Amino acid sequence: MFLPARMRKLKIITLDRYSDSVVRSLHEEGITQIDDISERIQQDAEWAQILKPSRATPYTGRISSLLMKTSGILDFLGSVAAEEKGLRDTIREFINPPVFEKREVEELDTEALIERAEDILGRVESRTRVMEEKLNELDSEKANVESGLSVAEKLTAFDIDFGDLHDSKYITAIAGRMPLEQFADLEEKLSEITDEFLIFDAEADTKSERTVIIITLRKHGDRVAALLRRMEFERFEISELRGRPSEIISNSRNRLKEISEERREIITGLREVNREWEDELLVLKEQLEIEKERNEVFSLFGETEKTVMLEAWVPLKEAERAISIVEEASEDHCVTELEEPDPDEVPVLLDNPRFARPYENFVEMYSPLRYNEIDPTVFIAFVFPFFFGFCLTDAGYGIFDALIGLILYRGLGKVNGFMRDFGIILMSCGVWAFILGMVTNGFIGDFFPRFLNIKLPTVIPAIDAFVNPQNILIMALAVGVLHINFGLIIGARNNIRLGNMREALGSQIVWLILELGIILYIFGGMLLGAPLIVLAFAMLLYYNGLFGLMDVSGFLGTLLSYARLLALCLSTGGIAMTVNILTGLSYDMIPVVGAVLAPVIFVFGHLANNAFQSLGAFINSLRLHYVEFFAQFYLGGKNKFNAFCAERNFTKIRR
Repeated sequence: MFLPARMRKLKIITLDRYSDSVVRSLHEEGITQIDDISERIQQDAEWAQILKPSRATPYTGRISSLLMKTSGILDFLGSVAAEEKGLRDTIREFINPPVFEKREVEELDTEALIERAEDILGRVESRTRVMEEKLNELDSEKANVESGLSVAEKLTAFDIDFGDLHDSKYITAIAGRMPLEQFADLEEKLSEITDEFLIFDAEADTKSERTVIIITLRKHGDRVAALLRRMEFERFEISELRGRPSEIISNSRNRLKEISEERREIITGLREVNREWEDELLVLKEQLEIEKERNEVFSLFGETEKTVMLEAWVPLKEAERAISIVEEASEDHCVTELEEPDPDEVPVLLDNPRFARPYENFVEMYSPLRYNEIDPTVFIAFVFPFFFGFCLTDAGYGIFDALIGLILYRGLGKVNGFMRDFGIILMSCGVWAFILGMVTNGFIGDFFPRFLNIKLPTVIPAIDAFVNPQNILIMALAVGVLHINFGLIIGARNNIRLGNMREALGSQIVWLILELGIILYIFGGMLLGAPLIVLAFAMLLYYNGLFGLMDVSGFLGTLLSYARLLALCLSTGGIAMTVNILTGLSYDMIPVVGAVLAPVIFVFGHLANNAFQSLGAFINSLRLHYVEFFAQFYLGGKNKFNAFCAERNFTKIRR
């Protein structure tokens, strides 16, 4: 519980004809991490004499291609289906998302799965290909029509047929708009190129611009276009326009309506295909992903002409089961060996009680643990929600946060592991905010005494946040001392276990001695405390040099950092009280309107305050762990255990 799972390296040699069965069995159980030995074979001459690196199976490329095609079809049909979902559907799916009922499937070999995939994709594509092509054509046409409509609307002042302005053998026409000050010089500058031009102009959308059509000989077109670019001329594309602007606008709008109707019919057909085939495609995609992973893993093995060798990391408590799985899959045609690991190479698997597992996310976000260091997850599971509640200290806000956590847990948590964990964490945080709010006189600020003339019966007067904030500060600093000292003890244990006694004495134990000396000085006098204080300073100088004395101010700053618990506690209550005051003033001082305005101020004011303060409580609670607590002991590693596991969200093997 307080250390990562104990690991062993499992070496396996089996006959080539059983290798696929062994891989499939290990993959379904998901209790091992396959280690890459192919690189070692290439670099070690002794190994190279016995083994050669294995390769991914020849089916890998075909499976990858089918997987990409399946994902593409699902994404396309999913995007079409999403267009019909409104805000209400989105909220409903957030609160109560549909849970896919796992479908029983047969264990297929690679060739059979490829054949099945090709059959399903062929049937789906036969229905979607034509509709997808037509949809793309309509979208392309829609873009062109909208572009032409936009240009025509800018040129409505010109009652001309744009078909007559298309470039011919002798003339060219350029349409666009330009700044008014540049237009004033246009005729003069065009005259420097040629006298063979015509200019038609009209007011643009803004008074600072002018819409212009220039007709000139084709041989002057490039020079005129270059001049216009220098004059900040925005050119309109008129080469595809036919008819007068009013006709183009009318025809374009009618065509856009037709396109919209045609598109709606196609999308209706695609949604029907999606309803019919989505589940089948999700199952197929999962099967292909699993098969792809199985076929690729062979590239991590070594092989001879008739045998295959692989190495895997396995938790010690699962080692016997892993060996049994290999023996059963290979019909006892195998050799297995368990080996004590090198601590620097071991992938780390956190092993915590069920209640603490959601908090493993915090540890893994910071850094993977080192194999032999203390895992702080259980400690975080108790302290993090307490810190959150200390920062918030409002029972009403705590109830609201706990309800949000419950919605996440019962909603998205059913289909998303991270959201399930976050829901559990938020419920725990809400419970602590409720408890601490009830004893420190915080329930939606001062709601009960202000509006109901009732005092909370659960308040402990000595820690009433609005009456005795100094006691809250003392509590915060005391909690900080305990928190940091626990980190120092863990850090000293880690360093001693790793043989770093100097680091343990100079970075952790010295502060424990200094604190003990100060306590004895306060309660027992100089005779008891002074020797330990002197010893602590001597140790700082000996192990850390003169810079060790500077560490004293840094350590004091770390302790004082816990005063943020008081600051956030008071800010939550202060702003909540302000919202209540504004609510009361609005109701009492503004006739009629105040009765409507007051509830709005109350609801939205407290929602905003709760959101802001909850976010601050979460961030600062995490900071106190990452910066103040972890800094005392956390060593960190580089390898996280990645199980070779068939992730089945939509399927289950028929036994």
